[in-house]
Amino acid sequence: MAADAPGTLPVQLVEQPRLQKLKEMFISKFGSAPKFYVRAPGRVNLIGEHIDYCGYAVLPMAIEQDILIAVEPVKTKAVQLANTNSLYLFFCFCRDFSTSVNNIQINKTTPQWHNYFLCGLKGIQEHFGLNNPTGMNCLLDGTIPPSSGLSSSSALVCCAGLVTVRANGKTLSKMELAEICTKSERYIGTEGGGMDQSISFLAEEGTAKLIEFSPLRATDVRLPSGAAFVIANSCVEMNKAATSHYNIRVMECRLATKLLSKSKGLDWKTMLRLHDVQTKLGVSLEEMLTIVEEVLHPEPYSTEEICKCLGISLEELRSQILSQNTQDVSTFKLYQRAKHVYSEAARVLEFKKICNKAPANAIQLLGELMNQSYISCREMYECSCPELDRLVDICLQFGAIGSRLTGAGWGGCTVSMVPTDKLNAFIKNVRKAYYQTDVQRLALENNSLFATKPGRGALVFVEA
Repeated sequence: MAADAPGTLPVQLVEQPRLQKLKEMFISKFGSAPKFYVRAPGRVNLIGEHIDYCGYAVLPMAIEQDILIAVEPVKTKAVQLANTNSLYLFFCFCRDFSTSVNNIQINKTTPQWHNYFLCGLKGIQEHFGLNNPTGMNCLLDGTIPPSSGLSSSSALVCCAGLVTVRANGKTLSKMELAEICTKSERYIGTEGGGMDQSISFLAEEGTAKLIEFSPLRATDVRLPSGAAFVIANSCVEMNKAATSHYNIRVMECRLATKLLSKSKGLDWKTMLRLHDVQTKLGVSLEEMLTIVEEVLHPEPYSTEEICKCLGISLEELRSQILSQNTQDVSTFKLYQRAKHVYSEAARVLEFKKICNKAPANAIQLLGELMNQSYISCREMYECSCPELDRLVDICLQFGAIGSRLTGAGWGGCTVSMVPTDKLNAFIKNVRKAYYQTDVQRLALENNSLFATKPGRGALVFVEA
């Protein structure tokens, strides 16, 4: 096995009640016992929102909540999937799903939970060119709230990827798995950047990670000891694959890249990410912000104006630049999106620098960066919503030093940095102010508000 492959941990199931229960349910479902179990964690992004797909570093950590799959390789050519968790069934009209392992069809129009599994499965099959892949019985259990911005979908893709590698007797490094799962999640139509898959595999207990791209690498970031990070779910669900907001933002960044490149005499046709522009020009992030001010205007760009700026036809714009699911969008905000990306990229680097230097006022400085990030997400990237705005206000009111949306936005969760001596009072007050004032939130309260520590990455468990 590769030295940097995900670990395999022998466990006594009697000491692992969740695994024991999953085994019992598996036997009840399939009539035989699982051979191994795979776990992939969700994540919370502390800072660096919507910039991974622009080529910039992000700063997430894995959380305790995860996707866990019990697996039995079988001699038939069928993949049989079942789900213990009714939370994930809102994706789906039926609890179970089966398909031929040789005929993987992923339906982009309805992002049902099993399609995310199929993304991971297909990605590994294609990577190895498996002509005779192993069939499998799989039972899934998830503790990440779906559509909450904590990466339940990517954790499922990663889990499925590692399941497929193990079931077929292959090995891959964590880096290779992260890169394959990033690409394969795009089968469902989401143009993601790689943060979620990278932290799911590369996470280590006790440390957040600075994740950089091209090439992929991860650096430990030690968080200050005097503060806790608290996740609060707005209880507004947002599924990236089911809505156009996310992919429109990806495309706005791509179009901003093209216009900035053309204005500076670069080969704009080959430029895809805002990071590429900075690299080619050899300037700082601060200088890029000045260039954005000079080149782009705050008013939305029509498709006609974009075509005129680039000297191309509408047909060329649609066929060569716009993704399939953004063909009908008529206006794009380029100035605001580029401004957010370059300023957020600078905040990530500053956050890491403060963590490394650990000055006496580190918590205050990090909190200010989180607050600036949130304002930029709300004002420049427009990926917040009224419930997130309310939740951030409540968190700041009750003692958070910094609070911001985390994940794609338009719903999902906030992450707040809270001094450890104020943690219990903070959780009590936020619960009362946000969750206990609404019947729907009250029903979800137990899984919606919790302090978290950096957890470990994906693992395989085998019965000792």
